[in-house]
Amino acid sequence: MKKCILILSISVLFNSCNNFTSENSIASNGNRKPKAPKAIGPPRILFIGNSQIEYFISAPTLLQELCNANNQNINIQQLTTMGVGLDKVYITNKTEANQNFSNIDKDGNYYDYVVLQESTSIALKNIEKFRSNLKMLAEKIHKNSPDVAIYVYQNMTPLPYTDSDYNNYYKELRRNTVLATAFIKNAGLLRIGDAVKDAYSGKNGYNYLKNNRDNLCYGLNTRHFLNDGGFLQAVLLYATIFEKKPIIPKKLILSTGTGDNDNMRKQEISKAISDPIALEEIAFSNK
Repeated sequence: MKKCILILSISVLFNSCNNFTSENSIASNGNRKPKAPKAIGPPRILFIGNSQIEYFISAPTLLQELCNANNQNINIQQLTTMGVGLDKVYITNKTEANQNFSNIDKDGNYYDYVVLQESTSIALKNIEKFRSNLKMLAEKIHKNSPDVAIYVYQNMTPLPYTDSDYNNYYKELRRNTVLATAFIKNAGLLRIGDAVKDAYSGKNGYNYLKNNRDNLCYGLNTRHFLNDGGFLQAVLLYATIFEKKPIIPKKLILSTGTGDNDNMRKQEISKAISDPIALEEIAFSNK
């Protein structure tokens, strides 16, 4: 009897160590890179998410602008709904989504890249739902895009950088995103959260404060990118997909402000972005 208990105890300990090692191993795969399929014609990229992708500034619009400036022919589409998780983004856009997912291409993959951006609350507090939402969408996308490169969006911390819990939220979001991504075929992180943390911490000499106001993001409980943050995100997207720095044009479509009467329009980067060189370096180091 004692022998059986001893064997069982060793077995439980061994399995626990295996689980610990496995989770640490997964966590170390935060830099895993998916491989895009070979496209015939311009590659297609689909964004699925909420206001982290489209609010004061637009990640798809800025990526398209960078592609145009660099003679990169790409087809960009998006399915976005404010303030909800990926499952509700799909439900809200179900007709369009199902049509998109049913399209076929002669090269065997209708989509070459997909960016999946979960809501921050789900990514932070409900990893099982995070995983199930990713799996649900990946299965639908894989039907006609079996080799698509999937990038799971690493959300930025929803707290101001000065909050004492900022780093704890950052670590939890990163861990959960890596773990949720690990079992999705040909998937990796879009390291937005890492890049934002680097910018806040002053990497490459970047200073996020201008006149004592946050120049990267706006909002207390829900953070949305301002022009600096949107530029950082767009350059990171470009560098991640094309594995090189983009040539930055003189003007981009950026936000005029955060008021009801503000909008997005072409603006000179030298005036609308506080330190584009530092932000470009931060983005490239996180590709």
